[in-house]
Amino acid sequence: MLKLNPDIQEYAHQHTTPEPELIQELIETSDRELEYIDMLSGRVVGRLLNMLVKITGARRVLEIGMFTGYSALMMAEALPEDGELQTCDLNEKYASIARSFFERSKNGHKIHVNMGEALESLEKLEGPFDMIFIDADKGNYPNYYRQALPKLKSGGVMVVDNVFLAENVLDPQDEKAEAVDELNKLIADDDRVEQVMLTERDGLMIVRKL
Repeated sequence: MLKLNPDIQEYAHQHTTPEPELIQELIETSDRELEYIDMLSGRVVGRLLNMLVKITGARRVLEIGMFTGYSALMMAEALPEDGELQTCDLNEKYASIARSFFERSKNGHKIHVNMGEALESLEKLEGPFDMIFIDADKGNYPNYYRQALPKLKSGGVMVVDNVFLAENVLDPQDEKAEAVDELNKLIADDDRVEQVMLTERDGLMIVRKL
């Protein structure tokens, strides 16, 4: 996580529209039952995803990395009634929590869970998608980008979380940091897209396909 003033982070949190009650319960459940609660996108990123779906008018969304379903529910809330969100994950424990909340949500019918290795799931999913969110295992970030971009429509938006990897991209010393740094450079050099890197939380890359 970036070493931002925690008071500023809390200020941003408090001045961002809160999550619906059910999603707040999901946060509490994840915190109680799991060790790595920081894998949740958080209110600011979650609300940004929600707003991007609304602004872009997205009807089909692809998510790579579901965790316990926070970001999926935030995006599904913004989709039209006949919208579709395809989400991918490998961890059955996380997925069981996510499904329990999808079943209780009025937007849960929009979410389709693809279990297994994400790269294998991506091969089976047909585009085009209006928006793609990547927040899965960091070592595969370049592979996810290469495989997902062709499935994104022209003018579509891709969002990638954790592009700073706790600042380790500044001097990559392990495979995860090297992979995220590779992704960042890959996007910067890709003439098929335009992008902006935001300093929110652990770094957020917003990409628009030309």
